[in-house]
Amino acid sequence: MKILPNYQYPSIPPERQSELISVIIPAYNIAPYLERGVVSVLNQTYRNLEVILVDDGSTDKSGQICDRLAEKDDRVIVIHKKNGGLADARNVGMEAAKGSFIGFVDGDDWIDTDMYERMLGAALAQQADMAVCRYRRIYGKQVEDASVDRVVVFEGQEALQYYVEEREEYDIQNAAWNKLYRRELLDKLRFPVGKWYEDIVFSAKALSGAARCVYLDSACYNYIIDREGSIMNVKINSRTFTDQIPAYWERSSFLRELGRRDLADIHDYFVYKRLLLFYNQLKKGREPDKKKYLKEITDIIYRNRGDYERIYRCSIANPNEKRKMDLFLKSPKLYWCVMCINEAVILPIKTKRKGH
Repeated sequence: MKILPNYQYPSIPPERQSELISVIIPAYNIAPYLERGVVSVLNQTYRNLEVILVDDGSTDKSGQICDRLAEKDDRVIVIHKKNGGLADARNVGMEAAKGSFIGFVDGDDWIDTDMYERMLGAALAQQADMAVCRYRRIYGKQVEDASVDRVVVFEGQEALQYYVEEREEYDIQNAAWNKLYRRELLDKLRFPVGKWYEDIVFSAKALSGAARCVYLDSACYNYIIDREGSIMNVKINSRTFTDQIPAYWERSSFLRELGRRDLADIHDYFVYKRLLLFYNQLKKGREPDKKKYLKEITDIIYRNRGDYERIYRCSIANPNEKRKMDLFLKSPKLYWCVMCINEAVILPIKTKRKGH
């Protein structure tokens, strides 16, 4: 890993913009947001783009907006298809893409004017197969931006490792849209059709294939967190168990097949930590199938208890997480009582002490 502070992003003047970037933008019933997102791509300082709008069977005016934008700019290609979900729309866009680099933008988000010039410039300068940028989180009028003025160059599987370790200082994340991929990296990769949380395995495989990855530690992408109807705003539901958790197991299997059992154990450590958080969230909530989901989580945890000694010895494990799991295995009811006491009594005392 090489850290480049105060990085000067190489400018790519129009006469040197020879690499074609294909930007794939799925659109499904996002008419109020779509034009802003597409225009932010069309207004890029890097002009050699093809913008592939995939209208995924929208029932609002999204499809019409796509056609209107294509009439105004000949870099826009519109594909109308019957609804198949986000993964299918992205796959259709990838099949149509002609660029030597490929990027994704969600149609309800938008990007900074120089995002692709900065990402491509850094990737070419550092001879990287993938560029990743930090992103802003947009909560209505509130914006979170943890940008740092630096670039980090990851060699081999370093980016994959920090991604699996969920390092907060490197905002790599599962998302497909804060990344720019060299085309060859995605030749054999596709998103799982019909599934939510489609990025979980896709991103792990893409990162594992990159011989070098350049990370832009400054935000270029603007991600809307709280849009009504967004998958990201859906609470624990049946898809958590049919799509999300199975995707975690698939990613774990992939890491083991890759020969990275160490990363697989770290990954599983976070999965079980997340399952306990899901359990806590359900206990507090009023979901219609609350009892069913609590039982499913409990069954998963008990079914895999033979793996915990190994998993909780992984390199980044917090002993407190092991104690929580041991308590849950003794009694989920006792575990929940302790969690309630911790939240109602212990955490406020700790917070008060820090204030003093």
